[in-house]
Amino acid sequence: MAEKKNSGVNPDQIELGTDFKPNFNSQGLLPCIVVDHRSGEVLMFAWMNAEALSQTLQTKKATFFSRSRNKLWVKGEVSGRVLHVKQALVDCDQDVIQLKVEVAGEGVCHRGYRTCFYRAVDNLNPVKLEFVEDAPVFDPGDVYGRSE
Repeated sequence: MAEKKNSGVNPDQIELGTDFKPNFNSQGLLPCIVVDHRSGEVLMFAWMNAEALSQTLQTKKATFFSRSRNKLWVKGEVSGRVLHVKQALVDCDQDVIQLKVEVAGEGVCHRGYRTCFYRAVDNLNPVKLEFVEDAPVFDPGDVYGRSE
């Protein structure tokens, strides 16, 4: 297992100090939870590498690292549903980032839903999913010019 960036550093410096020292995993990635800055609702989850994090903090537009495409992507660069960062928070040991954002548009999910978390595990049948959102808020075919 690769050594974590913050190993060997006094935990109090990381957990109680004021220096920002993001603790990327062994693949150089940091999990990012994206929430609506007004409601606190979780909108999506994505990964950031150091470049994506730096670009996000500089531009105030949420930028992530696509593991499948092996490149950076600015959320909304195709759809117009840019995530404008209002605040970036870090957890206690600095290995997770939370972005509080304002969404330009009605939804963030590439499937047209308001949030990427539009289904729940069915309480009565835990191998099934149930929709917790009634319907998509936009047509992904119109937005992306293709069917998803």
